[in-house]
Amino acid sequence: MPVISPKKPYRVARSRTGLGLFATKRIKKGTKIIRYFGPLLDSKKKKDDAIENKYLFELNNRWTIDGSVRKNVARYINHACKPNAESDVRPRKRKVFIRAVKNIEPGEEINYDYGTDYFKAYLKPIGCKCDACEKKRKKKRAEARAERLRLKAKELKKAERKAKKKAEKEAAKRASAKSNAKSDAKRRTKPLVTAKAKTKSNAKAELKPDRKRKVLNGVRVSGATSARRRRPKSVAPMVAAEQPIAAPAEASTAFTPSLVMSAATTVDEAQQASA
Repeated sequence: MPVISPKKPYRVARSRTGLGLFATKRIKKGTKIIRYFGPLLDSKKKKDDAIENKYLFELNNRWTIDGSVRKNVARYINHACKPNAESDVRPRKRKVFIRAVKNIEPGEEINYDYGTDYFKAYLKPIGCKCDACEKKRKKKRAEARAERLRLKAKELKKAERKAKKKAEKEAAKRASAKSNAKSDAKRRTKPLVTAKAKTKSNAKAELKPDRKRKVLNGVRVSGATSARRRRPKSVAPMVAAEQPIAAPAEASTAFTPSLVMSAATTVDEAQQASA
């Protein structure tokens, strides 16, 4: 590195792109910081026109400054798309000065715009590494990352909705199968219960005594008989045949309670005999 006087408001130090020029004191806006100097090259001479390096500063169509010499400290100033300094070109005097376009604080790197031709030839292929471009790249990376996260979240939500619908369908199928199984079980058990109840009711009906009132010779007779026993169809002839004494014609029209009781007794005897 070249030796720089401590009176100068700058120094050479390590930067993002290699070496750079940094302010050691506060530099006000409009102040001449440093001169860009070196041998003058005449483009009309083939020897001078054949020289190629990254430190050539073109004054006009004919004259170019070769700033590759070690004493030229201004060659350490890096390019920036949003610089804090600019080049003040004076073609007639064949001089170039670097001037501050804003206040530069101590420790801040000094930079200026190299121009479109230099940018396309040297910086664009490798990418500009100035603060402005780095911020743009960070912003683009952040936007791309946010977009990827958004798409990923969208896919996750879609997958969750799909899984939820699938789970609901499976739950509905299980519930339907369960209800069908219950209905089938009820359908299978219901006839058995009905038949059992019907058999029980029939058995109760068979064992239940017949408590209907019977009529004998125009008089209602109450009595409890078994359901399995049947009374004779004709009761009157049997009563008449078993009576020992025939009643006179005059008394046949009259009805007495004793006759009814004897007839009932005869009927009971006849039923017992038939059983």
